[in-house]
Amino acid sequence: MKALLIARREIAGYLRTLSGYIIVAVILAVNGLFFNAFALGKAAERSATVLSNFFYYSSGFTIVASVFISMRLLAEERQAGTLPLLYSSPVRDRDIVLGKYLAGLAFLAVYLLCTLYMPLLVMVHGKVSVGHIVAGYAGLLLLGSASLAVGTFGSALAKNQLMAAIITACMLVALILCWLLARITEQPLSSVFSALSLWNQHFPPFQAGLVHLRDVAYYLLLTYVALFAATRVLEARRWR
Repeated sequence: MKALLIARREIAGYLRTLSGYIIVAVILAVNGLFFNAFALGKAAERSATVLSNFFYYSSGFTIVASVFISMRLLAEERQAGTLPLLYSSPVRDRDIVLGKYLAGLAFLAVYLLCTLYMPLLVMVHGKVSVGHIVAGYAGLLLLGSASLAVGTFGSALAKNQLMAAIITACMLVALILCWLLARITEQPLSSVFSALSLWNQHFPPFQAGLVHLRDVAYYLLLTYVALFAATRVLEARRWR
């Protein structure tokens, strides 16, 4: 319940400032341009391929949106000097982290909802299955939730929002590039790096309209680990 109250407060903060609207508007505009140029522009391709291309490009924009949405979650409190007020309130650290994360996830979900017109255009002008759209958006939400959780951890580590964005971007790039390490290492390290890869190993099935339990489990586990780490960072700072 306390986490939900914090989430409501954080969402209200997003709605009161222009930064959230600007982030969503800019990323939506660029995503729409990519969709028009690289997806709809390929009229000769099958509708399923166009839809797959849409999810391919949207996955990158979802990660970028997660970085910018998460950078203010905890770093802003520290930058503004209001973090001690949260510490002095009768709220546990895990409630603070969870509440802020849920607020960011709700804002990310709004962004994804605003992109829905693009696959609907594909459906109007071609033949695609609803299941493909549902699976693709499930993948985007899972990818976004994991990226947002990593961003929450980065925001807990940083002193300001800029540093939070940089730290988060570095961690996400490292996770994405794990597939390169998988290609140049031998077993069993190759399998480990491949399993850790944020995008290359786990998102393509969603992009193709398939849902595998192992990929769902990976994104949920990464989300849990990142939020757990963010909670530990807050606990360590509380007792300094």
